[in-house]
Amino acid sequence: MEIINTEKAPAAIGPYSQAVDSGAGLVFVSGQLPIDPATGVFPEGGIAQQTRQSLLNAQSILREAGLDLSHVVKTTVFLADMGDFAAMNAVYAEFFQAPFPARSAVAVKTLPKGAMVEIECIAAR
Repeated sequence: MEIINTEKAPAAIGPYSQAVDSGAGLVFVSGQLPIDPATGVFPEGGIAQQTRQSLLNAQSILREAGLDLSHVVKTTVFLADMGDFAAMNAVYAEFFQAPFPARSAVAVKTLPKGAMVEIECIAAR
């Protein structure tokens, strides 16, 4: 097992790693809040800007592992409001091309730091 860490994504805000390479061909990227690593805050705007930042953070972590979003086989999107699904989905579609990864999207009561979205993914080498 190898821990993956980059300064190009927000540092973990708890006892977890940004990502873990299982050593068995899978890389597990922890849920990425829409924190801009340069400023430490959420981008201004709404769900579209937050979705973009969450995916950019995941992309940076994958790059540190020598991968990119084309290696992602599964994502989970956590939304504070399922009413934001269409806007999140439009930005999400800018980052992934066919064949698309499997995905779950769930509404949750709250997310850390009041985020509107959090995205985690699993990538295959």
